[in-house]
Amino acid sequence: MRSENRSRRSFVRARAALAAGTLGVLLAVTGCGASGDSSDSGAKADVKSAPREGFADGEAGAAASAAPEEQTDKKAAGKKAAPNPGGTHVIRTATLSVEVKSVPKAVAAARGAAEGAGGLVASENTERLDDTYETSHLVLRVPQERFREVLRELAGSGKLLSRTSNAKDVTDQVVDVESRISTQRASVARVRELMDRAEKISDVVALEGELSSRQSDLESLLAQQASLKDRTSLATITLDLTPPDAPDDREKDEDPGFLDALGGGWDAFVTMLRWIAVAFGAAFPFLLTAALAVLGWRVLHKRRAARRGAPAVQAAPAGKDGASAS
Repeated sequence: MRSENRSRRSFVRARAALAAGTLGVLLAVTGCGASGDSSDSGAKADVKSAPREGFADGEAGAAASAAPEEQTDKKAAGKKAAPNPGGTHVIRTATLSVEVKSVPKAVAAARGAAEGAGGLVASENTERLDDTYETSHLVLRVPQERFREVLRELAGSGKLLSRTSNAKDVTDQVVDVESRISTQRASVARVRELMDRAEKISDVVALEGELSSRQSDLESLLAQQASLKDRTSLATITLDLTPPDAPDDREKDEDPGFLDALGGGWDAFVTMLRWIAVAFGAAFPFLLTAALAVLGWRVLHKRRAARRGAPAVQAAPAGKDGASAS
């Protein structure tokens, strides 16, 4: 009986010791997890509070806190600006000179071809020569996918005199501008975030100047992007329309004849007379003043001479009378 009681007591003790050990292990594991969570939360809180404290110390602290964000923004912008390897951007231009029977009808047909293709007439200039003939100069903008179709239609509207076309690949330029826009937008957003966290007036003033400069650069890049998009989406066609019997400029450059020389000489003579009359009219007031001055001087000179001669004539008879009396 005593042996059985001893075995039971040892079994109970062993069981209690095992339960106590298990409980201790569980408590240790729970404590480690809690300490790890508290340390992580403390580290995160320190990271969140570090930029604000650093920025409060001055601009250097703000720049240092923004450095990791700047690198992250640049990486994100680089990923967003990754170009599409299959996309190409081309600027297409063409110049046509066509001889047509009726310039107004050809102008209407060219306008209809451009608008029917989804384009527009950028400019139109019509001139009348010798009050009989008309010539027209048009600049058409048509979508890239309808460029060749419209070009063939315009070339077939009459007698083709000349035709030139050009295609320029600007894919690298488009991709570069898009990448710079993405980076500049991230930079502007970063400066605005720093302004929201600024506490000193000096920091706000410095950041406002930086924000204005970066926004100006962003607007310039956006303007370049809009220009490239317009030129790559719409092709430009310059069209010159002339009638078949219009006077040729080369006829005016022929050697002049006798009548041409006579007309030129008469024109030169009339021009010379006109300039002489103009010069005389300009000098007439001065000539009139000089003539009046000379005339007045002569009148005064004659009067003085007459006054001097009168006393001499009177003195001569008086002398004769005195001689006879003696």
